Amino acid sequence: MPGEKSLNGRVPASRRTFVKGLGAAGAALSGMAMLPRWSFAEDAATMYASAAIDWKQFSGQTITLMGATHPWSNAITPLLPQFTKFTGIDVVTDFQLETAFLGALPIKLAGGSRTPDVFMFLTYGQGISSGWLEPLNAYYSDRSLTDLGWYDETDLLKTARAFPVWSDGERYAFPITSEAVTLFVNSDALAAKNLPVPQTFDELFATAKAVKTNEMSGLAMRAQAGGNSSPAAMSFVFSYGGHMVKDNKAAFASPEAIAAVAMYGQILSQAGPVGVGRYEWYDVLNDFIQGRTAMAIDSSVLATDISNPARSRVARQAAFAAFPHVDGRSPVPFMSHWQACINAKSRNKQAAFLFLLWATSKPTSLQTAAGGLATTRLSAWSSEDFKKAFGPQAAAAALTNLQNADVDRAKAILFHPQSRPIQDAFMIGVNEVVSGAKSASIAMTAAAEKANAAIRG
Repeated sequence: MPGEKSLNGRVPASRRTFVKGLGAAGAALSGMAMLPRWSFAEDAATMYASAAIDWKQFSGQTITLMGATHPWSNAITPLLPQFTKFTGIDVVTDFQLETAFLGALPIKLAGGSRTPDVFMFLTYGQGISSGWLEPLNAYYSDRSLTDLGWYDETDLLKTARAFPVWSDGERYAFPITSEAVTLFVNSDALAAKNLPVPQTFDELFATAKAVKTNEMSGLAMRAQAGGNSSPAAMSFVFSYGGHMVKDNKAAFASPEAIAAVAMYGQILSQAGPVGVGRYEWYDVLNDFIQGRTAMAIDSSVLATDISNPARSRVARQAAFAAFPHVDGRSPVPFMSHWQACINAKSRNKQAAFLFLLWATSKPTSLQTAAGGLATTRLSAWSSEDFKKAFGPQAAAAALTNLQNADVDRAKAILFHPQSRPIQDAFMIGVNEVVSGAKSASIAMTAAAEKANAAIRG
């Protein structure tokens, strides 16, 4: 309110002034608009036909695509008839709720199933060490399958180029989406208290407590006792200077990680939603778009739903911000690329590779980005259709958080062969801290011991 003093004396940030505050990322987004872009006025068939590839060479084959119900699967499904018409390859889809998919896929792969041919994948290290994933470098080098000039890997985000490269230089996946943990703000809720968008964790805690009411929590984040709920909590750990895995050991019993989890628990226990210990990403999203929380921290991909007036009650007043930081430190949000891999047991590996090349190409990425999908391509991020669907401020915030992320720290946990049990142990500990059952020191020490036992086997 006018005349009231805001935290640290800063003026409350509006949607417009926040964009200016994004600095380099905002400039990068504007700069990308200068890049050459495919025009939607061009015929899609002409775009694909310009590649020196025989798209019909596997006509008549059928591949099975398995994945989670997710923005990528929602975006690619309407385009599958286009792929089939152009290549003659039929695509059978099997998309499931994320938790069901993540449970079912390892069972199929471990059992030696030849299907699915292509699948969305997260536990990269486990997949490689178990021999589930087809190595792809030879396919990239095959000129009958790949026109590298047409595919143009220089158009990929820097993180997307680095993400799938294994320690031996081999690639086993195509990155298909880009996301980083982001702060979402209901600007009206903060303006009612004359508060700015928080920049540090101390400010985040103070702001969350100040705006909390009986009808609205101060901040919503995931806290369910399972590894799928870990992105926001890992972002706290990284930003406090900690690691999830270091020197092949669980590292979240360090002083930095303990301090991070203590803050995470403190914020949620004092300013979080009722029942937050059961919260997954969809609970966080639902609370925010229904106006039941003033702030939320989760993946940047949620911006499409948040900005959609047909789905979100707060589309008009939603603001998107850089992930907070410890005073004197830079923020290090968790980032990730969902990836798609080819089954090493598939009978249709070349057709599967051609599908992934098509699905991640410039023209396909432009089409999926037009619906708001955060792809891996600079040309798609720069397109007016993407900025309109995703929101220019949301896009700038996502780029800021992608730029601030540490790819190596993210890969250390995501690509570890025991990634899932490590993250499960971590989030069980975080959940105990949020619920008040244990202190951060006790919970994280026990969690790290459990994770290291899984690593040792």
